[in-house]
Amino acid sequence: MRPPLLNPLFAPITSLPGVGPKQDKLFRYLLDRSETPRLVDLLLHLPVSVIDRRARPKIRDAVPGTVVTLEVTVDRHRPAPQGRSRAPHLVYASDDTGDVVLTYFRAQPGYVEKLLPVGEKRYVSGTAQMFDGTLQIVHPDRVVDEAGLALLSGIDPVYPLTEGLAVGSLRRAVAQALLKLPTLPEWTAPEVLRRCGFPPFAEVLERVHRPVELTDILPDGPFWSRLAYDELLAGQLALALVRAQLRRPAGTRNAGDGGLRAKIIDALPYALTASQQAAAAAIAEDLRQPVRMLRLLQGDVGSGKTVVALLAAAAVAEVGKQAALMAPTEILARQHFKTIAPLAAHAGLRVAILTGREKGKERREILAALASGEIHCLVGTHALIQDDVLFNDLALAVVDEQHRFGVRERLALTSKGAAVDVLVLSATPIPRTLVLSYFGDMDLSELREKPAGRQPIDTRAVPNSRLAEVMDAVGRALGAGKLVYWICPLVEESETVNLTDAEQRFESLKFRYGDRVGLVHGKMRGPDKDRVMAQFAAHEIGLLVATTVVEVGVDVPDATIMVIENAERFGLAQLHQLRGRIGRGSESSTCLLLYKEPLGEMSAARLRVIRETTDGFRIAEEDLKLRGEGDVLGTRQSGLPGYRIARPEVHAQLIAQARDEALQILKDNPKLKGERGEALRCLLYLFERDEALPLIGAG
Repeated sequence: MRPPLLNPLFAPITSLPGVGPKQDKLFRYLLDRSETPRLVDLLLHLPVSVIDRRARPKIRDAVPGTVVTLEVTVDRHRPAPQGRSRAPHLVYASDDTGDVVLTYFRAQPGYVEKLLPVGEKRYVSGTAQMFDGTLQIVHPDRVVDEAGLALLSGIDPVYPLTEGLAVGSLRRAVAQALLKLPTLPEWTAPEVLRRCGFPPFAEVLERVHRPVELTDILPDGPFWSRLAYDELLAGQLALALVRAQLRRPAGTRNAGDGGLRAKIIDALPYALTASQQAAAAAIAEDLRQPVRMLRLLQGDVGSGKTVVALLAAAAVAEVGKQAALMAPTEILARQHFKTIAPLAAHAGLRVAILTGREKGKERREILAALASGEIHCLVGTHALIQDDVLFNDLALAVVDEQHRFGVRERLALTSKGAAVDVLVLSATPIPRTLVLSYFGDMDLSELREKPAGRQPIDTRAVPNSRLAEVMDAVGRALGAGKLVYWICPLVEESETVNLTDAEQRFESLKFRYGDRVGLVHGKMRGPDKDRVMAQFAAHEIGLLVATTVVEVGVDVPDATIMVIENAERFGLAQLHQLRGRIGRGSESSTCLLLYKEPLGEMSAARLRVIRETTDGFRIAEEDLKLRGEGDVLGTRQSGLPGYRIARPEVHAQLIAQARDEALQILKDNPKLKGERGEALRCLLYLFERDEALPLIGAG
């Protein structure tokens, strides 16, 4: 149950005066909510900059191009002439040093006269400009009288907005939401508050939304940092609660005698790498321990994570139990299934796949075989966590690309068995700071080597001006029977972004190379995508035009050439993932990064890193250094993945502190009882980390 104290903050924003259905729609879009946002969502939407209105010069001293607040007397009005709607309404005003013209376009009749009555004194704030030798302010931001001046803030926050939502409407809504803020208990330990110099939570919200100094809204300042710490603490506490639940003593353990694993290893066409052997041994050891496993297996593109996951599944099958492998997309799930099924068959293990595509009789048969224990390993998407999916004895949950799943999905999967062990796979090598922030305190295995026989990839950056040469080279490669990927950033033409779209590029390449060209993108139906991918793998088509839908999990070992168009628009991790689709066989491969000139500094740095190295771990560190953004994890374009306020490049040192405090809390107060426990429950609800709370009462 949510603490009743928080109810005012969880009221819908439509309960605020002036926020109607139209505004609700805009706020949903702005705050990224599927339902009407709550006041807490509004208060955690922080400003990105400020407007300083404190400059109060005389008219003759106003500096053009700056924001000024002038004290003026209104002299006369010149409304727009009848029938000339485009002409402005001009207001002439002055002080004892000179004149200023206040310009209003498309003004409502009578509105400006009422706002600026002739002969009255008014305070006008806006950007000063020179026009025909006279100072001018177009559409002043503020016009107030003496009483209004006392209430006028010297510094106005500037927020991220969405089209149709005026900054004034947002500021008014925030101001009203601040009035509803209840007195909340302090959840952070006194020594942390003292050491970090954090102000109280209510003061923090007041100061970021109503800045007193220009520095009040800086991410590294005390106010934003306090909110970042609170958010990180909520995240770490939720992870610690999940971890404590997983770390409870478990009953019968899940590793057998190694017989099935030996059969799988015998069936492999290559020897396991040293790091694959080490990871498989560490997992088998975890499965023998009296507590549940929680291990992260990080490996670069093509380092053989799926095989290690299969060996873990075989280990639990040796004691008659089942495993599940959940992937975020159908393409990825089918890729895992394709790799696992033939190897599992050698050991007499039955593997099945369950996605949204398996329906009717086929689905019923899979579910019956699963419930009876005939299926040893089930691979699938979110479909695995539906209520009617029942395992006979689930012992191991393998979660691929976990950052794309929330705590809720992970818990839903592990709740389908007793004391289920958890193995998380990540194809994006993640810097250690982010491992802590996103996965909590997990055991870590890294696959550092590529499987034997893989050839290095030759990566080159080519300007768009040489597109014709690239097309000629692609033609020669197709003539020699090579398989080529051509990646575009968009599916279809966009009015807002000037980038090549996949459909347009497909048409131009098809015109040139005929039926040897295929197209795959995210808006296509699953079976259609699979059909084209199968044609590509079978050499029925030689050139596959695609969007980033092929970024993960597509495995065509014969493909040796990749062209990435508008490469400057992709993040480092994404370029690395895409490039990982080639170089998977025994032939040498080439990746061409087509870029639009001139290149910005950041884009040039990214392309330089990707050309210099194929080591995903180094690329992840460089990505974090370059952008400090959560796209290292491929989830969002900015911020820590799953966090709205905390930023790794600014708040990295707070992650470890939040983790230490969370672990201390669980040691001192595992059931979150008493006043401090109640305060921490408030924190978890405020930052939407309350999914972990039911675990406290769980057996």
